[in-house]
Amino acid sequence: MALDRSVFILLTNTGTFFTKVIQSYTRAPYNHASISFDRELSELYSFGRKHPNNPFDGGFVKEDIKTGTFSKYPNTTCVIYELALSEREVEKMTRVLRFFIRRRKKLLYNLLGVIGVALKEPVEFSNSYFCSQFVAEVLQRSGIRLWNKLPALVTPDDFRRNDRLRLIYEGKLSDYEPHSVHRHI
Repeated sequence: MALDRSVFILLTNTGTFFTKVIQSYTRAPYNHASISFDRELSELYSFGRKHPNNPFDGGFVKEDIKTGTFSKYPNTTCVIYELALSEREVEKMTRVLRFFIRRRKKLLYNLLGVIGVALKEPVEFSNSYFCSQFVAEVLQRSGIRLWNKLPALVTPDDFRRNDRLRLIYEGKLSDYEPHSVHRHI
C-alpha cells in the first residue's frame, strides 16, 4: 500500500470547566479530539460546542484554531499527530465526512456516551457522537482500525497512545506553525 497522504488528529485541553471535570476522571492531558485533512488544520472537524459561550449547545462542528471556541481559550494546549494513509483511504474518509456534513443539523453531542466511556459501557445513538467517538467512527467507516474496540469507547487518550500516529507538535495551539514541524514542551 502506497502511503502518500495524511490526516491529522488534534488533541486539545482548553482548560474549561467541562474539560476539568473530564480530566479529573481520565487523568489524561488532553480530552478533546478533532480531525483534519491538512497540516494547517484549516478543515478541522469534531463534535463539541456549536457556540463558544454555550457549553450546552453541542453537536457536529467545523472548528477553527484561530476563532471560535479555541480563540476564547488562548492558553489551549495541544498535541498534533499525523496518520499516514493511502490516497484511497483518504478518499473514503472524505466521503464519510461529507455524510456527516450533510446531516450536521440533525447531529447531537453524545453526553451520555461520555458517561458510558467512564463506565466502559458503549452508549450509541444513530445521530449522536462525542469528539473522539466521531474521529474513531470516521476512521473505522473508512476501513482504518486503530483499536479493537467500538468507536463509542475510544477516548482522546487512545489516540495519544496509538503507535500508528506520529507526533508532529506539542505545545500551545496558538503557537502552532504548520510549516515548521517542531515540538514544544
